[in-house]
Amino acid sequence: MEQERRLILPKFDHEDAWELGSLLVELARERKAPVAVDITRGGQQLFHAALPGSTPDNDAWIARKRRVVERYACSSLLVGTRFRAKGTTFEESSRLDPDTYAAHGGAFPIAVEGAGVIGAVVVSGLPQLDDHALVIKALDLFITD
Repeated sequence: MEQERRLILPKFDHEDAWELGSLLVELARERKAPVAVDITRGGQQLFHAALPGSTPDNDAWIARKRRVVERYACSSLLVGTRFRAKGTTFEESSRLDPDTYAAHGGAFPIAVEGAGVIGAVVVSGLPQLDDHALVIKALDLFITD
């Protein structure tokens, strides 16, 4: 939750999506990470890239993790963690179709000052904590740039 409070943007437009997406691709390439990267705003896909080693399954994971952010307005990792903290899992207790929603790390809300959550940035292809960490690293760099 601390990350959601800290990583709020003053604005987020098409150019910002390109810059953040390009930064994520650059970070992933440095790590030779076989990931797909996706950024949406208001239901519109503004950025998508599939790096070597990623597969169509990554696109399916992106869609499922993004839907969790859209529904809960917080990171997919946080949603999954909250269910586990209650001694259950998202799949067992959310009453949502696991073929449509995935509370696994890698999707993070794009929140704008005064507007709230307007979209999501998602990475898929690494273990969930690594997907999440890559998104957070990129957002940290993007905000301080």
